[in-house]
Amino acid sequence: MIRYVLAASLLATPVLAKETKEESCGYQAQVIQAIQQARLDRVKQADVISTIAASNPTWPAQYNAAIPQFVPWVYEQKMRDLRKTDLGAQLQAQCLENWDKIQKMQKELNN
Repeated sequence: MIRYVLAASLLATPVLAKETKEESCGYQAQVIQAIQQARLDRVKQADVISTIAASNPTWPAQYNAAIPQFVPWVYEQKMRDLRKTDLGAQLQAQCLENWDKIQKMQKELNN
């Protein structure tokens, strides 16, 4: 489950040389948490992007590009699972653990 999100994150979020892996993975986790909270708040899937934008998120604007990639995945999760699971924390742990692999894959995709 989280591997799909990890793969989507490496495709959807830019890698910035000035960001540490902790910062980048943290921003990605914040994006997922915002989407998860929108789902828990019963925001319609079509309104998630505008709802999150209206909340003035604290992550850098380029991470907004990941939102459309993640929304369908989060919205297909069962509500009972979303209430029990912190998808952002899971993504952050996976991102940190696989940082070097992610960087290598992004370099390969850019070539």
